[in-house]
Amino acid sequence: MNTRAISNFFQVGLLLLLLVAVALMAAIVTMQFAIHGAEVEVPALKDMTVADALSETAGLGLNLDVDNRYYSGDVAAGHILSQSPAAGTVVRREWHVRVAESLGPQKVDVPDAVGVDERVASLELRRAGLAVGEIARLPSSAAEGTVLAQDPPAHAQGIEQPSVNLLVAAPDEETPDEYVMPDFTGWPIASANAALAKAGIRTGPPTLIDVPVAPVGSGDAPIRPPAKPGAVLTESPAAGSRIDENTIVQFTVVK
Repeated sequence: MNTRAISNFFQVGLLLLLLVAVALMAAIVTMQFAIHGAEVEVPALKDMTVADALSETAGLGLNLDVDNRYYSGDVAAGHILSQSPAAGTVVRREWHVRVAESLGPQKVDVPDAVGVDERVASLELRRAGLAVGEIARLPSSAAEGTVLAQDPPAHAQGIEQPSVNLLVAAPDEETPDEYVMPDFTGWPIASANAALAKAGIRTGPPTLIDVPVAPVGSGDAPIRPPAKPGAVLTESPAAGSRIDENTIVQFTVVK
């Protein structure tokens, strides 16, 4: 191969390498534009109506999910109380923005469900505009299905959610002196103590702790308001554990 042919070969090779490099650079730039073009900043939705928030997020290519509804004396009914992710967070398009909607001030009276059959209590709660929340069952001398305790209690004021948790009498098991520990997380300590006392279970003095106010929501965690003073944080034995009349239940409670 003569010198000219070798020179032409290297020139062609360099040209091909240059074209490949240009193509790679163009691909990288295109990918960067595509990636950044798919990102959007989460808007501030607090105090907006749900309809306006839906319009705002849809225009940015985001999905809006109403995660929870709470009573509020500060934010009008139908407006956004809180959101997650926070305003200003950069996310990908099609991201789900979760919000809590205000129901306005509490206007319903919480019925007294204690001593009532579970089905009747559920009907009365729905008639009052409230939903049935968590239902825990505890073996008791009361008739099966009788409500032993409720949270929030009857005629409570300043409740957060339009739902009432019930503790319901379950039928005696083969060993009636043993019970399954219900989950009292979030219950007022007085209600939890009363419910266990009805079943003959003793409780020790609660451990009181300060709970710092955390962000309303992050990641995939549900949006929740700060814990109220007097609410049960943890219990020992844990929910689902076997307990009997010799068990002393210990609660950790918000100070």
